[in-house]
Amino acid sequence: MGTAPKSVLAGLIGNGIQASRTPSMHEHEGDAQGLRLLYQKIDLERLGLGADALPELLQAAERMGFSGLNITHPCKQAVLAHLDELSPDAAALGAVNTVVLRDGKRVGHNTDWWGFAEAFRRGLPDVALTQVVQLGAGGAGAAVAHALLTLGVKDLVLNDIDPARAASVAASLCERFGAGRARACTDLAADVAAADGLVHCTPTGMDKYPGLPLPVEYLHPGLFVAEIVYFPLETALLREARRIGCRTLDGGGMAVFQAVEAFRLITGLTPDPERMLRHFAELGRAA
Repeated sequence: MGTAPKSVLAGLIGNGIQASRTPSMHEHEGDAQGLRLLYQKIDLERLGLGADALPELLQAAERMGFSGLNITHPCKQAVLAHLDELSPDAAALGAVNTVVLRDGKRVGHNTDWWGFAEAFRRGLPDVALTQVVQLGAGGAGAAVAHALLTLGVKDLVLNDIDPARAASVAASLCERFGAGRARACTDLAADVAAADGLVHCTPTGMDKYPGLPLPVEYLHPGLFVAEIVYFPLETALLREARRIGCRTLDGGGMAVFQAVEAFRLITGLTPDPERMLRHFAELGRAA
């Protein structure tokens, strides 16, 4: 008789997450590694809860023996106050998307930035990176901005519905990457017109929040357009960008690669990224 597979209980806390492919990606990779992995959706919308329920949910997960949790909108920044430790990346970004529960401690990590960077390297390997405009500077946006500067963007222009938040993230980036590397947007039309690329990090375009995050006439064929929304995989923004000839990157790669690193943190096992990419694509075909 072989040894029984190790078992792991994990979950995702967020709002309106029923369509998320993350649970299936983790469980499928667990199966492939002989790991009994059960991944639960903890959907605030379904439960009628807000981010203020995080203390109660984290305590419940600890009591039930969860090994870790993924954290998504709108909890990536709210969860910080309820953790014991942060990885250097999570501390620098002020946002957490993975919490490891081990030895009575809650340790926050951020795998979003690495997930976006890896997807970008693969999907848009040779684009110009002199000036890039990023829409959205929230939890995911902070991670993507960090990734873009790591990838070599020289001038990152941040546009957010809250200008103070864009300015704060830009200031934090300049502290880490050097003066002048990031700034808050003051004229979106002019900044996009002068840009090599546009990166979209707001919920607009998701099935729940349809539409475009900026006027369509701002787009021009000289842009690359990268998206982090992956449900649907082709957002209205990507559709319009492709229509006028822009090079594009959908949000699927970031979804997979953030899960690759989160799986490693939660289980302690090394996942197979190519297998996870194939499974993600199969889930899309089955949808």
